[in-house]
Formats: sequence, structure tokens, C-alpha cells
Amino acid sequence: MNYCNFTNEQIAGQMIIAGFYGTNPDEELKFLINTIKVGGVILFSRNIESSEQLEDICFSIQKIAESAGQPPLFIAIDQEGGKVARLKKTFTVFSGAPYIKTPEQAEKFAEITGAELKQTGINMNMAPVLDVAPNNFENSAMEGRMFCSDPEQTGELGAEVIRGLQKQNIISVAKHFPGIGRTTVDSHVKLPDMIYNKFALDTFELIPFKAAINVKAAGIMTSHIIYPKIDAIWPASLSKKIVTNILRTELGYQGLVITDDINMGALDKYYDFHRVIERILATETDIALICNNTSSVKQGFQLILDFIQSSSFNKARCKKSLQRIIKTKIKYLA
Repeated sequence: MNYCNFTNEQIAGQMIIAGFYGTNPDEELKFLINTIKVGGVILFSRNIESSEQLEDICFSIQKIAESAGQPPLFIAIDQEGGKVARLKKTFTVFSGAPYIKTPEQAEKFAEITGAELKQTGINMNMAPVLDVAPNNFENSAMEGRMFCSDPEQTGELGAEVIRGLQKQNIISVAKHFPGIGRTTVDSHVKLPDMIYNKFALDTFELIPFKAAINVKAAGIMTSHIIYPKIDAIWPASLSKKIVTNILRTELGYQGLVITDDINMGALDKYYDFHRVIERILATETDIALICNNTSSVKQGFQLILDFIQSSSFNKARCKKSLQRIIKTKIKYLA
């Protein structure tokens, strides 16, 4: 895959992972791959009827991409176990992160989950959750999805999951940077804030993510949470101070940076969609996740394309993301 020869349309499309609503390769899915040229898709329970059907649609997705002259697609899913497990029937459903207490248990989760994902054709798991909340998770928006209240132990267990998934060529996406365990508001609905300063994050929230970076997590997902003592204007997913300065520069992360779903209420209710795309491109974020609205995928693609084609835009910025995307695909999808 020679990314140097990609068209502007291909560059824009590769920077999107999109959700869709069908259970077979219908016109919506073909439109996303052939016209929008998306770099990946994300599956939900709405897309899954059986293990056989899931294998068929994953195979069809890659065949459509191949026929269109596109690189292989990321096929992502949230398979954390417990409260968030899209695969259930005929798949092993673990009790979730709170029930993983040892590295051996984390390794077993990754081994079994990775093997089952690989069998279906899924190549990216939006896991593990590396958020941490003190005080036994009381009132946390992430209750039931976190390993424990100890950031060091969370990092150890999360690193084991990352290693185990990626050993089987399943891309692991650690989330939700820089950490949302101490939030009490669900960002699917509203825009939460966290009042803690950078020192507080360094000594708590960031510890598991440093562990993930040390074991070369292929992806990190950013949160739609505003941290007013770091950036009073933009949530983490749209913040240069958080993505560029902290994640890329300070922590030295060179893997994929992916937003949480930009259709979520935390962004949709507070920011103009054009500004959201503009801010994503202003940071060193590589991929916008757009899960629930095909018209938003189309609009996002056109906005990214317009920016790339603008004479005032630094096109090298998107080419850098494209390079990271293609490098990841060569490593895990070839």
C-alpha cells in the first residue's frame, strides 16, 4: 500500500471509521466504502444476527474494499465484556473488567476474545477501558466498566489485555484518554467536565495510559470530556493542549489517535459539526469515529476533503495521519 499515491478523497475517507445499520452488504455499506472511501467500519449489536452472518459481512466488507481498489478496512467493535459486549450469542462473554483481578485473568480474556474476533474477521477491539475512579467507583459514569480503583493495577491489567489482543493481530484501542473515571455525567448525553489539574492527572488518570504506550498500544481513543484547568474551551477529543501537547509530545505516543463517537451528545449538543471536524484536524488525531448517522459521515468526509483541498490548509498534517493509518493496516491487516 503506497500511501504516497492516495487521492485527496482517499485521504479524507481513511480518516473516518463509520457505523452503519444493515446486517448485510447493502447500498448504505457500499456507499460508505465505494463513495466515502472510509478507512473502517464499527459494528454494533444491530449489525449482528449470528456468528455465520457476522463472518459473511466482515468478508463482504473486505471484498467490496478490494474491488474498489481501497486498502483493507478496520473492522472495529466494542467487546469489553460485561456491560459493553456486542458479541453474545455463540461467543464467550466475560463478566467485564471489574472481575479481572490478575494478569493471568487479563491474559485469558485477551486470548479468548482475540481468537473469537479474529475468527469472524473483526480486526480492532475498542478495549481495554483504562479509566480509573477512586472510592470504589461511587457515582462514576464508568461504573461497571473499569478494572479497579488503583491506577497502577489498572495499567498492569490493561497492558496485559493489549499485549494479548495484539499478539493475535487484533488492534487494541485503549480508552478514554486522558481518563474519565472521576466523571459522573455520561458523555453520550451531555458534556461532562473534570476539574482536576495536570498534576492530578499525572498522578492518577495518566498512569494506565503510560502503561499502554509502553506496550505499544496500536490505538488510543480520546474522550469528549472538558478539562477546564488544562483547556477551558475544548474537550479532550478536540484539544491541541491534550492531544498534541500531552499525548503526542509529552508522552511520545506515535500510534493511532481515534476520537470517541462524534455523534454523541457531548459534542452534538454543544459544538457546530464544522467546528468539530476543524478541531479534529487541528490536533494530531488520525481518525474520527462517526457511529450513528450516515449523513454525518458524508458531511464529515466532505468537510475533511474541503480542508485538504484548501490552499491555506497544511496538507502534510493529514498525510501524517494517513501514514500512521496505513502503517497500522500493513502491520495488523496484511
